[in-house]
Amino acid sequence: MNTKEQPIDREVLVGRVFTPATPVSEGALFAGRMVQLRKVLDTINQRGQHTIIFGERGVGKTSLASVLSSRLRIPGTTVIAPRVNCDSADTYSSLWKKVFSQIDLLRKTPTVGFQMSILEETVKAADVIGEEVTPDAVRRMLTLLADTGLFIIIFDEFDRIMEPLVRRSMADTIKALSDHDVNVTLVVVGVADSVEDLISQHESIERAMVQIKMPRMSRSELQQILDNGMERLKMTMDEDGKAEIAALSQGLPHYTHLLGLHATRVALDRGSLDITSREIEPAVKRALADVNQAVRGAYDRAIFSPRKDTLYAQVLLACALAGTGEFGFFTAASVRDPLSTITGKRYEIPGFARHLNDFCEESRGSILQKAGVKRKFRFRFRNPLMQPLVIMQGLSEGRISRAVLGRDH
Repeated sequence: MNTKEQPIDREVLVGRVFTPATPVSEGALFAGRMVQLRKVLDTINQRGQHTIIFGERGVGKTSLASVLSSRLRIPGTTVIAPRVNCDSADTYSSLWKKVFSQIDLLRKTPTVGFQMSILEETVKAADVIGEEVTPDAVRRMLTLLADTGLFIIIFDEFDRIMEPLVRRSMADTIKALSDHDVNVTLVVVGVADSVEDLISQHESIERAMVQIKMPRMSRSELQQILDNGMERLKMTMDEDGKAEIAALSQGLPHYTHLLGLHATRVALDRGSLDITSREIEPAVKRALADVNQAVRGAYDRAIFSPRKDTLYAQVLLACALAGTGEFGFFTAASVRDPLSTITGKRYEIPGFARHLNDFCEESRGSILQKAGVKRKFRFRFRNPLMQPLVIMQGLSEGRISRAVLGRDH
C-alpha cells in the first residue's frame, strides 16, 4: 500500500481516532467493557436505580459514561444525558446549576392586552430552580423533567468533591429520587477503591445504587481499541505490534491510544499503511516525549541520585513489572524476581527495602503509596499512569528487553 490514497484525510483522522488526552465519545471507537456497559444500561432501564462507576485513574470510566447516550437509541424516545465535571470548589447548589444550565424549558406566560395570548419563551432550568438548591428542590424539578424523555445525569470526577456535606446531600438526593420513583438515573463517576470513598452514608442508599467497579482493561480489550482504529483509518497493524502495545499499556487505555497514535504516524511518515512491530520502538520514544510533564517530572524526581551506582531506576522498574492484586498493590517479595531480571543479580528484600520506603517519601515525590502493617506492607503507584511510563522508559534505555513484555505481571 502507499499513502497517496487520501493522505490529508488520514493525517487528520488519526488524531480523532486515537485520543490519549480525551475520553472516547464515539460509540464506534469504544472498545471492550461490555460487562460494565450492560450493567449501566440495565440500571438505566430499572426505575429507582442509580449507578456509581469507580476504579483507578485512567481505566476508562469517563469513556464508558460518554458513550451511554449513543447506546440508548430507542425509537420514539428522546435521550437527555447532561454530563458535568465536578471540581473541588463545587457546592451542592453549583453542581446542580451545572446540570440544569444544560436543560432548556419552555415557559408560557399570559400577556395583558385587548386579546388574551400566551407568550412562549425558552429559559434554562437553572434559572427556574432558584439560588439555594436543596435535595427536595432537585427531586421536584426532576419529577417534572422526567416526562420529557429518557433522563440520565452524569457526574464525572466526583472524587474531586471533598466537602462531606456535598456528598451527604447527593446521597440524600439519590434516596429521594428512589423513594419517590422518579424516572431519572444518576450516574456518579470517580476515582476510588470503594463506594465509601465517593458517597457518604452509602448504606442508606445501597438498594438504590448499582456499584460498578472498573478494573484495568484486558490485553484483548486494548487490542480491540487498535483494531477499531485501524478499521476507521483503513490501515493494518500486525499481531506482534498490537500485542506489544497492549503489554506496554498495562491495562490503561490512555497508553494504548498514545502508542497507537504514534505508531500510526511513524508508519505514515515512512509511506506505509501497514503497521508492524518495528514501528513500536520509535513510537515509544515519541510517546515518552509526549507524556504529561507532571508525570515525567515525578519520575525524574523519584530516580534522581548524584551517584551512578544507586538502584532507584532499577527498583522502580521492578515495581512496575511486579505482580499486583485487585487494587494495584504489590509486595516487596513480588519485586524480587523482576529486579533480578533487570540487574542480572539476585537481590533479597533487605537489598532494596530502603528504596521502596524512599519512594513513599516526599523527598522522592511519594511516587508509591504504602498500606498495611510492618512486615506486611503493600505498595502501589500513587498515579497509575506512572507504571507504563516507567516500563517504556526501561525499554527505551535498554534495561529490559521486549521479551519481558510478553509475560503477564
